[in-house]
Amino acid sequence: MKLKIGHLYGNLLNTYGDNGNLLMLQYIARQKGLEVETEIVSLNDSFNASDYDLVFFGGGQDYEQLVVSHDIQNKANAIKTYIENDGVLLAICGGFQLLGHYYINSAGERLEGISALDHYTLNQENSRFTGDITIYDEKTGDTYHGFENHNGRTFLGEGAQPLGIVKKGTGNNEKDNTEGARYKNVFCSYFHGPLLVRNQHLAERLIELAIKNKEKKAGE
Repeated sequence: MKLKIGHLYGNLLNTYGDNGNLLMLQYIARQKGLEVETEIVSLNDSFNASDYDLVFFGGGQDYEQLVVSHDIQNKANAIKTYIENDGVLLAICGGFQLLGHYYINSAGERLEGISALDHYTLNQENSRFTGDITIYDEKTGDTYHGFENHNGRTFLGEGAQPLGIVKKGTGNNEKDNTEGARYKNVFCSYFHGPLLVRNQHLAERLIELAIKNKEKKAGE
């Protein structure tokens, strides 16, 4: 079985070692005996929702995110189709922000997201949330450990689910004790470092979900 991974804007959004998430996904898949093919989908490229079994969307600096926020509007419908069809997607920091409605960056500029998930992000003045963080996923019973470093303050919409509840650290916004977001097979987080290297159980879950989807499609 071949697993095809799409790396959204992998040549632009790759700060704080977040590409290590991609390496971890490739490693876990190969450990399971899968062939892995990875393709960067970047500026002016089309995104075909049926092409990928798993998608990774990392974070970047404000300038790169501004560029991506314009380009991703051309891919918005296809990405939403992928998500609504239970496509597996991991989004970190900037990727997390751009899947929501909008993001106000550190300079006060409004960057439009694609509203694939119900959240929005505001900035902070001369401040960041940084440090070790631990969260508990009430849906699965899993605990995740990581490091957060973000200016953004993300607020989930009514009924939106977090990836976990903060046990140590700040999380999305310092107010509601949430971190990240979860919708269908989409997992979002502010964890840098990268997330999956410190939380192999989550990497395993993403690969297992991708395999399950692929087997389901093959049986249809």
